[in-house]
Amino acid sequence: MLQKKVEHRNNKVIIKQEEDIVINRKSQNLVVVSDNDFQSTPTVDAHRYDINNALQTTLEFKKLLAIFSSKINGLIPHNAYAYSNALFDLEINQGIVSKYSCSYAFKAENQDLGEFKLMRNSKFTDSELELLENLLCSLLYPLKNATLYHKALKMAETDQLTQTLNRVSFNDTVKREINLAKLNGSSLSIIFLDIDHFKVINDQHGHDCGDTTLVAVSRLIKENLRKSDTIFRFGGEEFVILVNKMDLASAELLARRIRAAIEHNILVYDMKPIKVTASLGVSTLRSDDNFDTFIKRADHAMYKAKRHGRNQVVLAQ
Repeated sequence: MLQKKVEHRNNKVIIKQEEDIVINRKSQNLVVVSDNDFQSTPTVDAHRYDINNALQTTLEFKKLLAIFSSKINGLIPHNAYAYSNALFDLEINQGIVSKYSCSYAFKAENQDLGEFKLMRNSKFTDSELELLENLLCSLLYPLKNATLYHKALKMAETDQLTQTLNRVSFNDTVKREINLAKLNGSSLSIIFLDIDHFKVINDQHGHDCGDTTLVAVSRLIKENLRKSDTIFRFGGEEFVILVNKMDLASAELLARRIRAAIEHNILVYDMKPIKVTASLGVSTLRSDDNFDTFIKRADHAMYKAKRHGRNQVVLAQ
């Protein structure tokens, strides 16, 4: 069993471990919970058995944390909890932020599984902290399973070359955003982008150069987007950008900024400069739009840009 020593400094918990549970130095009040089990009593084992059974019912982070919080609240009363997972850019906050807290980072087989914080208005007692540290082991592997599950989903929806979303996730994402925009009465715009003469780049310089071009263009697009915007590799050399809360005029400005960034970027491959440009079509959601009409207008506008000389932005009619 893992041996531990608990110290309290101004209600900050420091846990020293002999094996692979280590202190994260960025915060005195952050303890890393790893694969090794804490020593527990039969009573604690019974609580952990109950919690383990409840946590087997879901692979969703939000539900896991809600179940764990409800199961331990009778044993360790608390007003709120928070969970963050940088891998999925995930932040979960439930309850009212309170004065006192204890924080834990989870790690299994060198995989970071996020950080968990429990909060309330009074100090946590030594016995409560010891019990909590034992019960947290019940949460470790459910969090690992949820992480593996969501990583698999993320990989299935991600273009591995450009690290953008792929065609698999396109339909569901756009349909969801259309419904939200109509429900909230907000703007939604979409930009179709096609790299000009991409076949020539592949034929003259090889497919490795083509891949380099795709990565460079996706990076330039991302640099001009907000965090709330979404980029897809739609297929081949074509990208789609979905921008919420942005009307046609603003989406046009964004498209022109992206077009200029691509044109003015110097791409050098095998010591040779390669000129890269793109054609873009822009469409904004109308009240009578459905999924097909919304995206087809932008797609048609992009092809109009290509027919009329390329390296330009065309607005959908």
